[in-house]
Amino acid sequence: MKNDFALSDVRYVRKITVGSTNPNVQTSEQEKEQQLVVLNEFLNGYPKGRIIGKDVNFGVFAVGEHQVVMQSTMYHIGFMRPLIDEPASEVFDGDQA
Repeated sequence: MKNDFALSDVRYVRKITVGSTNPNVQTSEQEKEQQLVVLNEFLNGYPKGRIIGKDVNFGVFAVGEHQVVMQSTMYHIGFMRPLIDEPASEVFDGDQA
């Protein structure tokens, strides 16, 4: 079986965010795990997606005398054709604000 994947074959891109840089909406560990479940569904399900890009965002916030650093990673998953069904756990798809 051929396992070739070229960017020119990508017809659909889905973005999955893991984490949050919004200090007003902090992501719990359970939500991060759900975001990773969605990511793994896209990478291992049918049709199988591939990571074609990754954006890492940092936010440094001053809270009183302390500094808080928050991080989120957005994965760009490429598919050779559009998805028919979105995963049920898509509710946890990162920052939608």
